[in-house]
This record gives sequence, structure tokens and C-alpha cells, in this order.
Amino acid sequence: MRVLLLLLPLALLLGCQSEAEKTDSVQVRDDLGRPLQLPAHPRRVLALAPSMTEMLFAVADTATIVGRVPQDDYPAAVYRKPVVNNYPLDLEKLVLLKPDVVFTIEGITSVDDAKRLQDLGIPVYFQRYRRVEDVFKGIDDVGRLLGRLPQARHLTDSLRQQLRQLTLTSARLTTKTPKVLAITWLDPIYCYGQNTLFTNQIRYAGGRNAITETFPQPYPALTREYVLKLNPDVLLGGTFEKLDSTFFKNYPELKRINAYKNRRVFPITGNLMERPGPRVVESVRELQGLLNQGPSKLPIPAR
Repeated sequence: MRVLLLLLPLALLLGCQSEAEKTDSVQVRDDLGRPLQLPAHPRRVLALAPSMTEMLFAVADTATIVGRVPQDDYPAAVYRKPVVNNYPLDLEKLVLLKPDVVFTIEGITSVDDAKRLQDLGIPVYFQRYRRVEDVFKGIDDVGRLLGRLPQARHLTDSLRQQLRQLTLTSARLTTKTPKVLAITWLDPIYCYGQNTLFTNQIRYAGGRNAITETFPQPYPALTREYVLKLNPDVLLGGTFEKLDSTFFKNYPELKRINAYKNRRVFPITGNLMERPGPRVVESVRELQGLLNQGPSKLPIPAR
């Protein structure tokens, strides 16, 4: 009740726009198919997901970015922006920043929170990604909505060219297509599922997702028996030394998978893999380097 009372005068303030401001708008649909009315020339923007914040800094006039969320750590200039909590969403502080539009991605912000903001006169634009090309489209969409399409296109043209070169390199370097399992949590075992961006990223890098089944959850919990059946050639999620003393210590039967026997267990940079933003090609490049890296030099300790 207290929050609603505090937000009421702010909502009234946001509602007192001039007729010119109300008519200077465009009708769009976001990636979830939700109809939105956005200002034709947004002057104050905010993202509720780190990947979207990176997109804004890559495309927008950075003076128009009015805040950040606690998980934001790239680029360095992000630290100069005020923080708005997104888990749970701090509606009061967000409204005080008076953004013209809020950007987020599917699965990060709840549709209920988006509706609360919409009711306060703040449109929320969702993006959704299944392929690397969807990320490029997302960057172009942000540029179009912010009146910065030339800047966005310059970036995405460069990223597409880099991706083409990486694909050619993968074709030259990779003699076979290794099965790759990427772990997000060790106990229980959560992994990047088939219906995640990782599946497309690892294909560009020259591998394939070891998980071929599509689960309802994008990051399914797997049993030890299921991982044994997958028998990945490469395991991503930590150094061989670290996982040997934790993951494989807890699940010793998994030492039978090819990735362990051949010491092809590698760490990945979390904020690259987890963020479908302008650095997505950098993530593919990292994956490509890991797939073409030799076995860990560390010996397997004697038991």
C-alpha cells in the first residue's frame, strides 16, 4: 500500500504530458508480440537486463541512459549510472528516473512487472533470442526505436562480417564436430539446453550441443545417468582442476565421459556466455578457441 501511495503522484505526473508529446509516438510490437506505444524520439531509456544495457551503450547516445541494474558491469561507463534493483523490481526508484521506455529480455522481467510499469505510463519492450542473428536483429531494433539505426547497422554489419570469418575458420580447424555440454550449476547439474542461444553459438564455433532433446526449461537439470548417456566430448563450466576436485568428486561415475578421459574440460567467461548482447561474437570466438584447444596439461591425480 505504501508503495502504491508513493507511486500515485508520480503516475499523475507522468500522465500529465502535453498533447504534442502524446501524439509524437509510434505503434510497435515487441518480440513477445505485445503491442506498445513508444515515444517517437525517446530521450530517457533504461534496461533491466545486462545484455540490453550493453546494447544501449553500444547504440544509444549514452546521455539518454538513465540507470542500470546491479548485475551490470560492462562497459565501465555503466558504473556512472544510478542503480535500480531488478530482483525484485524497485518500481518506486525506476519511476523516479522517468524513463520514456524500458528494455528487457524474455525470462528476465516478469510480464506482471511489465504491466505494472505500463499502467504507470512506462512502456516495456521485450526482446527474445534463439539464434545469434536474433541478437543482431535486436541491436538493429534498438537503433530503430531510438533513432540511431545508422549506428546500429554499422555495428551489426561489422559483427556479421566477424561471424562469417569465424565460421570459415571453424570449417578449416575442426576435423569433427565435438559434442559439448555447458554446465551452469554443479549440484544439481543444470546445463544449457537445446532451446538456448548456446546451441547456435556452439554451432558457429564448430561444435554441437550435446543435449539434443528439447526440455520445457531452457536450462534443464540433468541426472548423472543422462550425462553419461550424452557422453560429451567437451565439458564447459570450470577448469579441469576445479571440476576434478568438486564436480567429478561428487559424481565419480562421470569420469567415464570422454571430456574427462581426454581432459577436455574448460572454463568459460560467464558474462559473455550469459549475455546475448553486442559481445555475442566474442563469445563464439572464445568457444571456438576452446574447441580447438588441446587437453588440459594438468595430470589426473592418482587415486
